Amino acid sequence: MTLLMTVLGIVIFAVGLLVSIAWHELGHLSTAKLFGIRVPQYMVGFGPTLWSRTKGETEYGIKAIPMGGYIRMIGMFPPGEDGKVAARSTSPFRSMIEDARSAAYEELRPGDETRLFYTRKPWKRVIVMFAGPFMNLILAVAIFLTTLMTFGLNTQTTSVATVSDCVIQQSEKRDKCLPGDPAAPAKAAGLKAGDKIVAFDGRPVDDWSALQKDIRATVGPATITVVRAGERLDLTANLIENKVAKTDGSGKYVKDEYVTAGFLGFAPASGYVPQSFGQSAERMGEMMEAGVQSLVALPSKVPDLWNAAFNGAERKQDSPMGVVGAARVSGEIFTLDIPAQHQLVFFLNLLAGFNLSLFLFNMLPLLPLDGGHIAGALWESLRRGVARIFRRPDPGPFDVAKLMPVAYVVAGLFICFTLLVMVADVVNPIKIT
Repeated sequence: MTLLMTVLGIVIFAVGLLVSIAWHELGHLSTAKLFGIRVPQYMVGFGPTLWSRTKGETEYGIKAIPMGGYIRMIGMFPPGEDGKVAARSTSPFRSMIEDARSAAYEELRPGDETRLFYTRKPWKRVIVMFAGPFMNLILAVAIFLTTLMTFGLNTQTTSVATVSDCVIQQSEKRDKCLPGDPAAPAKAAGLKAGDKIVAFDGRPVDDWSALQKDIRATVGPATITVVRAGERLDLTANLIENKVAKTDGSGKYVKDEYVTAGFLGFAPASGYVPQSFGQSAERMGEMMEAGVQSLVALPSKVPDLWNAAFNGAERKQDSPMGVVGAARVSGEIFTLDIPAQHQLVFFLNLLAGFNLSLFLFNMLPLLPLDGGHIAGALWESLRRGVARIFRRPDPGPFDVAKLMPVAYVVAGLFICFTLLVMVADVVNPIKIT
């Protein structure tokens, strides 16, 4: 049964991946057609074609390797300085440029002269290239909003999961009581698992963060108001000082750092708490910021990835994860001993995070990524604008094809990084259990 659920999770992720890729390419396709650019192909995946159908002037299809997708637009690059589309050169770098330029025109038909990508105004080209990543952003936001506002965020609540029997300094890193350990204030006050704390010393509380701050700021007697089996009860506890884990500004524990604070002695229960639109927007903003930081930190993760892949080192939880790793995690989600609703939320958040990563990654201003083409169009617009201001001749379209040698280097680095991540995902995967 476990194997079946794992396979099911992987298959569902593969479907979600294909939908995300198709959705991305649909953004490019729809805006290209909107601006009159001819698009001969719309493909999901790479490699051999499994299925295709031609409708109108575009061939739609699915390929064997679901690692991306593409649309082909006529005239991605302007002709060379001599006005020719194809020419041969003994220079390998010139050959790269000419091959890219030739490929952009190889399906040119009579009448296509006015339907070339490079002939469109820079702002239209920016829209066409931005539309793909933007579709991934839309999908990520839609999924995150749905899960956060409908199901909620898995967070600690004011309900009691367990009550400590005694007072143990958290720096001691033990959970068994020893002779001489004083009874925990919560135990002495009669707090029980399942109680829901609704007020602390007369102040209503409805979230764990506020309750934790109240507890840590109190030493001495305090009234704990709980709801137990539908009945409201007031319990009197005598909080004491104890060494407890330090928290950061967001309430998360700081590893191996401790502070002296008030101590009650219970563990909060976790559960999904529905978020308001404002809370959901704030949460998505935090995820966007974290995504940008992770993207910037990618080069620094290479040594750890290499050690995890080839030297048997521990795979860190914040390690980059590729499609293979995400598929494994998806399979693992469906084997967890948690309610089906929680499995669904876990999977949807994984898919939304994948789409957010696609948006951020594709916006890098590097060819062959969408962001590289956007940067080229913006540069063209800038230099044409400067020429108009200073009444100089129009410099014409910016020839992005001249950057193809750089694009090949960037693509090579991306491929090497992807292969490294794939090896790490296979031999030393990130696990959620």
